[in-house]
Amino acid sequence: MKISCDWLKEYLPLSETPKEVADILTSIGLEVESAELVETVKGGLKGVVAGRVLECAKHPDADRLKVTSVDAGAEAPLQIVCGAPNVAAGQKVAVATVGTVLHFSSGEEVKIKKSKIRGVESFGMICAEDELGVGNSHEGIMVLPDDVVPGVPLADALGLRDDTVFEIGLTPNRSDAASHFGVARDLAAYLRKRVTPPDVSGFSVDNGSRPIAVRVEDGDGCSRYSGVTVSGVTVRDSPEWLQRRLKAIGIKPKNNVVDATNFVLHELGQPLHAFDADKIEGGEIVVRTCAEGTEFVTLDGETRKLNAADLMICDVVKPMCIAGVFGGLDSGVTESTVNVFLESACFNPVRIRRTARRHGLFTDSSFRFERGSDPNATLVALMRAAMLIRATGGGAVSSEPVDVRSSEIVPARVETTWERIRRVIGKDIPSEEIKDIVEALEMKIVGETETGIALEIPTYRVDVKREFDVIEEILRIYGYNNVEVPSEVHSTLSFTEKPDRRRTLDSVSDFLSANGFREIMSNSLTASDRCADLETWGANDLVGILNPLSKELNVMRPTLLFGGLEAIACNVSRKNPDLKLYENGNVYFRRPNTSSDPLDAYAEELKTAIFITGNDRSRRWNQSESPSGFFTLKAICEKILMRFGTDVYALRAGDVPRDVFADGLRLYLPDGRTLVNMGVVSRPLRERFDVEQEVFFAEFDFSALLELANGVETSFHRLPRFPEVRRDLALVIDKNVGFAALRDAAFRAERKLLKGVGLFDVYEGDKLPPGKKQYALSFVLGDDEKTMTDEHIERVMANLLAAFKRETGATLRGGGGSPAAI
Repeated sequence: MKISCDWLKEYLPLSETPKEVADILTSIGLEVESAELVETVKGGLKGVVAGRVLECAKHPDADRLKVTSVDAGAEAPLQIVCGAPNVAAGQKVAVATVGTVLHFSSGEEVKIKKSKIRGVESFGMICAEDELGVGNSHEGIMVLPDDVVPGVPLADALGLRDDTVFEIGLTPNRSDAASHFGVARDLAAYLRKRVTPPDVSGFSVDNGSRPIAVRVEDGDGCSRYSGVTVSGVTVRDSPEWLQRRLKAIGIKPKNNVVDATNFVLHELGQPLHAFDADKIEGGEIVVRTCAEGTEFVTLDGETRKLNAADLMICDVVKPMCIAGVFGGLDSGVTESTVNVFLESACFNPVRIRRTARRHGLFTDSSFRFERGSDPNATLVALMRAAMLIRATGGGAVSSEPVDVRSSEIVPARVETTWERIRRVIGKDIPSEEIKDIVEALEMKIVGETETGIALEIPTYRVDVKREFDVIEEILRIYGYNNVEVPSEVHSTLSFTEKPDRRRTLDSVSDFLSANGFREIMSNSLTASDRCADLETWGANDLVGILNPLSKELNVMRPTLLFGGLEAIACNVSRKNPDLKLYENGNVYFRRPNTSSDPLDAYAEELKTAIFITGNDRSRRWNQSESPSGFFTLKAICEKILMRFGTDVYALRAGDVPRDVFADGLRLYLPDGRTLVNMGVVSRPLRERFDVEQEVFFAEFDFSALLELANGVETSFHRLPRFPEVRRDLALVIDKNVGFAALRDAAFRAERKLLKGVGLFDVYEGDKLPPGKKQYALSFVLGDDEKTMTDEHIERVMANLLAAFKRETGATLRGGGGSPAAI
């Protein structure tokens, strides 16, 4: 949402700089995401001042040039050579001093320099409108009013002011701040200043020649409907001030009627709609729904089929507007419109939200209505818009304002205690200061005791309904930064024999963070198109959203992979290709349901995802870069499993889904459940996210990890008193024999002295028989009772070699020789 700092000053005296205003807004919950300087004239007319022509004489060597002496506010007059035909002594003119950069209306930029023109020195330039960028005229210099003081900056003389426009990331609950007056009201509460609302005291009814009745048939959808007629209007361009206001916040002016409704929308936050009164058949507005499938042509020319729940603004014959969302093509204001009916209403936010999502129409009006609007703002906004239209397009207010209420407007009432406020905020704020804050927020104190306070909430604060809402408002204005961090922390320590879900999750997160990974948090919603042609997450497995925000957010995520690929694509496009990321989050899916409870068809599971891409090690002066690979990922996954006491080699391994992974590994629990899928993300899937580089991805079933954590038994033993020894073997084995088989055979053959087995080299080539490969294995041996002798070691190694030959057919590389060495 865009907010003009200059526009705010119409309602609130601001001495603060735009930077200070932005900081205040952010501190009170209206986060300023960016600030943009908007110049009324490009360059802001910097260096251009008002001047007075003291003398004007003919140039000695040029018939069309004149030599002038100009008072520009300096100690001495400036000599300027000018070629304009209308320059004359006594005029007030616009003078560009030396060093000024002019931005012509044509787009050309010219820097003013000291020059010599036909032998006469010139120290500036007397400018025409197009040379200043304030108009298109080049017939002569721009002549200023006589009351302009020489030396005054021209921007001040012309009343031109640069503006700063804030982009505010408005949270969904703050519909009260979706306007300039709403933001000014919040600033006033913080600054303890008085805010001045738009003046509608000048509203009056000129005649009663065009009354239009209003009938609300759907009171649930419309709690209040106000309207008034303005007749004899001339539809034309808006005045410059109104166009400037709208342009500053990125709205293209259209005509004085539409611009007036847009202005009031962004001023007061109350959406309005203007109808051509002559197209309202029967002289009556009816708020109702239409039959399912009724065709309706909207302002964009699209024919839409209405839902039976869509609230419509109709006349006695036909629908004219989708209430609170979009107008109709046949009832809107055009250049030929003479009589205008203005609508200002309060609609059911849930109904508006569903209609907007259903038709894919997201407008400034629906944005505000679906978050909740102030039912008491309809008449003020209506009168404000009617006055603007009458002022900019002539005409007369031709009816008394119609105001139909379907239900009584009752402000919310909230009670709280001083002790609760202080305990929740965490600071002992004086009661008088609390009362000062709530009054600044326009909350009316309707009851007060020694222990607490009762408040009546203004109707524009549709989000403040509970005690904690009020406390949040008090803290917001008091200032989060004013609540000090305590010097002492009090905590109760507890012990559990088995790690719970939270502790296990923290343990995994701490481990990954300590190993150079960064945690990400992705949206739980994703696009169903991302699962197109995938068997792993088919259409029947996805949990759809009944009222999706968009096509890109229409299902619950079935995996954490999509969010990670989005994060990788975002980083890579910003020249940050070397990434290690992780995320803990729920995934959602449908499953066969045989029970009577429809909720049993849906399930969610907590997953832990790991992403690695780019280089594992960047290039430095003393090292070369090292790209990440599958085994970089596999090592991390194995360390997580070993952290919970899992023997990785005891897990059953299988293949990964080939529609998701180009290659990889799946590990199962003994009961057949998948513990983790790890591998290289397939190219077609990466291309859907515009990720070209390889991505290594693993996804753990966290419930399975939790079971492993619960099965861990921690034990301690002293360091070995006697030295351990290492021996290596080079074994020739069949290609289908894996390391796990050799490792298991080794521990079965020697349970007491064998401490560890490792694989440090694999060879396949023409020096081996067909179908064979070579594994180089390391064995760590140790005896807790004594130092091992060579004879003892030889015997153990011989037993191991015999076990390998017996169980896997392995032979020692090179035939005979000692089995204790390669």
